[in-house]
Amino acid sequence: MNRRDPLLARGGRHTVEAIRGARVAISARPRHVVLASIIAGLLIGPVWAPGVLLAALAALALGGRASVALVAAAAVMGGAAFADARLAALSLSPARGLVGEAVNAKAVLLEPARERSTGMRAARVRLLNGRAARAVVVARVDPGSPWPREAQVGDVLAIEGRLVPLARYEAYQRRRGAPVALEVQAASATATRRSGLAGALDSTRRRAERALATGVPPSEAAMLRGMVLGQDEGIEEPVREEFRRSGLAHLLAASGQNVMLLVILAVAAATAVGAGLRARLAIALLLVVLYVPLAGGGPSIQRAGVMGAAGLVAALAGRPASRWYAVGLAAALTLALDPRVAGEPGWQLSFAAVLALLLFAPPLRSALTRRRWPQPLADATAITAAATAGTAPLMALHFETVSLASLPANLLVAPAVAPVMWLGMLAGTVGQISMNASAPFSGIAAYPVAYVEWVAHIAAGYRSASVEVHVANVVVVALAYAGMGATALAARAAARRTARLSVGVRRRASAVGLLGAALLAAVVIERAGPPPRSRNELVVSFLEVGQGDATLLQHRDTAVLVDTGPPGGPILQRLREAGVRRLDALVLTHAQADHEGMAAAVLQAHPTRLVINGGAGRDTSTQRSLTQLLARTRARTLVPAAGQLVTVGAVRIHILWPPEVARGAPPEEGDPNLRAMVAHVSLGDFDLLLPADAESEVTAALELPR
Repeated sequence: MNRRDPLLARGGRHTVEAIRGARVAISARPRHVVLASIIAGLLIGPVWAPGVLLAALAALALGGRASVALVAAAAVMGGAAFADARLAALSLSPARGLVGEAVNAKAVLLEPARERSTGMRAARVRLLNGRAARAVVVARVDPGSPWPREAQVGDVLAIEGRLVPLARYEAYQRRRGAPVALEVQAASATATRRSGLAGALDSTRRRAERALATGVPPSEAAMLRGMVLGQDEGIEEPVREEFRRSGLAHLLAASGQNVMLLVILAVAAATAVGAGLRARLAIALLLVVLYVPLAGGGPSIQRAGVMGAAGLVAALAGRPASRWYAVGLAAALTLALDPRVAGEPGWQLSFAAVLALLLFAPPLRSALTRRRWPQPLADATAITAAATAGTAPLMALHFETVSLASLPANLLVAPAVAPVMWLGMLAGTVGQISMNASAPFSGIAAYPVAYVEWVAHIAAGYRSASVEVHVANVVVVALAYAGMGATALAARAAARRTARLSVGVRRRASAVGLLGAALLAAVVIERAGPPPRSRNELVVSFLEVGQGDATLLQHRDTAVLVDTGPPGGPILQRLREAGVRRLDALVLTHAQADHEGMAAAVLQAHPTRLVINGGAGRDTSTQRSLTQLLARTRARTLVPAAGQLVTVGAVRIHILWPPEVARGAPPEEGDPNLRAMVAHVSLGDFDLLLPADAESEVTAALELPR
């Protein structure tokens, strides 16, 4: 007897009905289908050719009417072909075939020079003459090389150097149009600036920057430039780290939020003078077009401009379907301009946040208002929670951290963000006419800025403000988003069923749900932090810092860090996770980047009493930077030599290698591993050997403790 299971039969019917319903919904919006097909082609074409065919077949199957399905399939193929052609055009650069050649040319500075953890500065420049004329390159400047420190964006510099391939950690610069680097040997100002529209925008930006700093303390002025113009190079690394841990880092980068607040201010002003709807829209869009280059014109702010304009159109459209279409247009436009942006975490996070806002914020806001939350609090909570949840999987994939402090921290700063933006924008506008007249606006803005910085500092100070989350690959991220979508659908179905229950039952169910969520959060927070330890035992942590070494020794209130890992590594985050606020000693075993690469950043972020510098005397960028930094600190310095005994708290560090260098000896050369510091660490009856990268012939000859 071949009777089918009735449950399976019902499940099959529901699946078929769901597919039919989806096809009906899709066929009702042919514009959305075609736009989604174009986006699919732009996304898939550059990375997976067979996927283009699969996407085209999917468009044929789901497109509804035959005409729509055929157009959608053609849109997939057309989007893929356009992406390939655009990538080929973007990859053209006169500097590509000149690697290894010397350069002596004029160049325009395209962005502020940023100092890396090694002390090296880097910035993109456009060469103006020579064989590589018009090429954009990454100018690298060692600490000892001359560089005009007062150089600003738009200044023309005279540069000498050599073209070299990009380093592995600079690969993202290819997506920014710089396929090679320029090792700068000499650079000087020419007292000239670029002209034309770009030059006029440079002058406007400079006056806006001065206006934001008028009558404001330096730290608040740097924060104002970051929050209003997205220029965070003046913000100290420890402050940036606090904003990252607290989930407020997005405030320091120009984003769609900046653009939307500008639009709100512009529309309000235009309404006050009696402008009509079309005039208000035109004024707002014009200001967005001007704001993007004023804020530096980088990829982030370009994306913010497109997203902000799309959000404006969507808000005026009013209908949810129009909002989704506006977001799709923004995605298609940014991908058409440069298909490589799809690989940038910033692009992915921007669209994930916007899609999460469209999908999750409205039902969450409705649920909160039904529970009689004040409307402003319900709005802020719904928006923050939706954006946080929507970006969490990507944050875990790209940065291996998720901020648990993000929701409360963003709620606390929400009342201050709009005043900062509006006052800062007014200061920058008035400053084009009079700096003195701009001072009241920037001066008042400094108070909410200080409050935002205080919230970031307090939130980042908690042990589990940011937790480490390792995501294996994009498949896990896709599953996470699929789970979020399924949860949203289940919650919507549950809400419909719950609406039929009595008020008392609904309240009890809500209480049970909140209690369960609180217990789950407590378990996550407890498991996320470092393991508990006795104050009397020495805890040795071999920190995960990528390609390199970093070892943390903790006993009671004593903390000793041995090596810092490579440049750009996560050592600052690892120290925060371990609860380290200051260091009793920083030990650098030898002068190699994977051991000393973050030394300067560690010293800037953590007060340090003693620096044992095994790389002293070596001519590396880190050592040159350390020399300058240590001259400005109170830290004692020690060059390690065999026979020395260093006591840090109750921890004893007995240095076994290298031998002492004779006074007046020439600087060290050759393999730094041959003089890598070998140390014996002891506490009570506990012994630990730290050999660093010392070669076997070195360690074999040492008299090691037994």
